[in-house]
Amino acid sequence: MKRDLALDLFRSYKTGFTKKPKQVTERSSTPGDPTLVADILNDLVQQRDWNSGLAEGTLFATWSQIVGPEIAEHATPLSLLDGKLLVQCSSTAWATQLNLVSPKLLEQIRSSAPGALVERLEIIGPHAPSWKRGLRSIANGRGPRDTYG
Repeated sequence: MKRDLALDLFRSYKTGFTKKPKQVTERSSTPGDPTLVADILNDLVQQRDWNSGLAEGTLFATWSQIVGPEIAEHATPLSLLDGKLLVQCSSTAWATQLNLVSPKLLEQIRSSAPGALVERLEIIGPHAPSWKRGLRSIANGRGPRDTYG
């Protein structure tokens, strides 16, 4: 049998009780009092433990404000897994420069997005072209250097 969410909402509104997972609590306000949407969303974030996910999303969404427009123009965050933020740069020169200032950049990221749990940075350059596929490629060949023989 499917649950009718509208009926559950009506019953909780009428009785003044709300169901939470494995517990029943009484509402502090009387039924019919308006509740701010911000309060409802804050409660939802706290109940479902979404604080770190929101902080990570904020890090990606506000990347240019965190690192500045010049760095944001040449560096893009790709992923945040197990505390490692992967950042791809537009050139190897930018990757080298950001590797040199990575401790300062990491501190700036930690102060701007405190819930994101960034422990270390991995900065990579652009992807190099692959010589393994194409019209004139040979299986187990050396690529463009293997032109004679």
